[in-house]
Amino acid sequence: MTTQTTASETPETPETASAPAAARTGLIGLPTAFGRALATGGGALTIVSTFLAWTWTADFPGDLTVYGYPGGLQVLVLIGGVLTTLFGLASYGVKGLGWLTPGSADSAVKTAALGTFATAWYTVIAISAKLGGVVNLEPGGYVVAVATLAALVGALALPFERPAPDPIDPDDSSWEKFRHARRQDWSTFKAAFAAEAPAPAPAPARKLPAYAEILVIVAAMALGLLVFTYGIGTEYDELFIGFLITAGFGFGALAKAGLVARVSAITARHRNITMTGAFLAAAAFPFTQSDDQYATIGVYILIFATVALGLNIVVGLAGLLDLGYVAFLGVGAYTAALVSGSSSSPLHVNMPFWASALCGAAVAMVFGVLIGAPTLRLRGDYLAIVTLGFGEIFRITVLNMDGTSGPDVTNGSNGISSIPNLNILGFDFGQEHQLFGATVGRFANYFLLMLLITLIVVVVFRRSSDSRIGRAWIAIREDETAALAMGINGFRVKLIAFALGACMAGLAGSVQAHVTYTVTPEQYQFAHVVPPNSAFLLAAVVLGGMGTISGPLVGASLLYLIPAKLQFLGDYQLFAFGVALVLLMRFRPEGLIPNRRRQLEFHEETEAPAVLSKAGA
Repeated sequence: MTTQTTASETPETPETASAPAAARTGLIGLPTAFGRALATGGGALTIVSTFLAWTWTADFPGDLTVYGYPGGLQVLVLIGGVLTTLFGLASYGVKGLGWLTPGSADSAVKTAALGTFATAWYTVIAISAKLGGVVNLEPGGYVVAVATLAALVGALALPFERPAPDPIDPDDSSWEKFRHARRQDWSTFKAAFAAEAPAPAPAPARKLPAYAEILVIVAAMALGLLVFTYGIGTEYDELFIGFLITAGFGFGALAKAGLVARVSAITARHRNITMTGAFLAAAAFPFTQSDDQYATIGVYILIFATVALGLNIVVGLAGLLDLGYVAFLGVGAYTAALVSGSSSSPLHVNMPFWASALCGAAVAMVFGVLIGAPTLRLRGDYLAIVTLGFGEIFRITVLNMDGTSGPDVTNGSNGISSIPNLNILGFDFGQEHQLFGATVGRFANYFLLMLLITLIVVVVFRRSSDSRIGRAWIAIREDETAALAMGINGFRVKLIAFALGACMAGLAGSVQAHVTYTVTPEQYQFAHVVPPNSAFLLAAVVLGGMGTISGPLVGASLLYLIPAKLQFLGDYQLFAFGVALVLLMRFRPEGLIPNRRRQLEFHEETEAPAVLSKAGA
């Protein structure tokens, strides 16, 4: 395996090689040393500006009129300024800050400076637009605009680095081979006659003690809970947009710095502790809320995320494109609604929750087998069309089973209503309860129940992906013909994936029926306005990271939370949402949290590790 090194965007020549490193120019032609100082100083000045007033009136939400105390969007700009300053100081090699940038300090500075600039200038423009001009800005508003612009200019002066091309590329033209040979010859000449040793490889990260790694995991989970709680609780539109900008660029800066990869490596070594910590952090969310307003969003996010994780078995592990997966959620929801004692159910059956949940999962699994048996011999686009047809057939069927067009089972377009709240061992999920000194409302009760369901699905996904059948799924996904030649029963393996994914969706649907009180056919369309639907579920898997556990959970959370917060855009909501997805797929096509194998598919210049990570990492 060839060891890859980093090189400047511009091929090295005798003129650039002889220049000192501090005098080399970056993307905009300024000296690197000057750009680094400008970026770091601009970040520090940005921090100072957040303690100044940005406007004179409290008519702009967030009250940015206070000196000495940041508020609203100022807090987000403060976070961006702190990241820019810290990464800038780390790029200088300041003692004690080296752990911040195990990756590329310059790339981290650029990303943090760009995010801070975007948030600050968005705030300045929003203040001017809402209050009637820049005259409404106080000195702090002008200072933050200049400081973030200076930091961005300085960051753009830093050199752009990328992995060097392979020493031998059979696809190169003769001219490119000649240029590559000349660069190699010059490097050899420079090392031999200019007595300039090649840059040393970065020292491997010092392995932390086990207790320190556990503390890192705890800190990461606490930070994730804090970010999620802040984002879901944003009180006005401008703050949520600023939060998206800061969170997106902040995560990008941490990834460029190498901190995300380092934390991922630590969590991979302590997978059970990570799963437990994530569960406890999520369970603490309802206790951070004073009412059920945001717990409502939380429980729907968990339903969406659990169904997306089930789809990840079908799409992410087995590589089967299913466009009608939301129908299995509907099967589970209708089954649970029919047997849970609803007054509008023609069956007049009242089962306990565990029985109705098992019925929903079992019936959905049976439908998965019945639909998959005749269709899974198809591949690619043909399979996608058939599954899309199944989704529409399910919706039309339950619509027609109203006693007029068909048997009286589902009440047609009226659906099954008046589904009672759950009552498990005397615990009424529809009532408020006092837990650990906090008041837990109806949706918080269902949030904790759905969190337990999600944990079960995560365990099933993890054990399945690490098993022999999981390796068979991955083999089918990578090359079905080769897998069949190696003796894998492709039809049986794909049918198991289809049935298991449908079972998980049915289990989530049984909880959804009790949360929503009513199940109707329009909830289970391919592209319904409100998720979950088949289009959003597939987008959540691809956006989050196919074949991983945390990827679909994060993707589903974003895909549910963002539309819920962008309702102020009205008719332009889906347009803005679509543009955001296009940009994300352009700059991170492997997903937000990809597994190593998929990341290498989209970034061929990255050196492959000796051992690829597991599918469920």
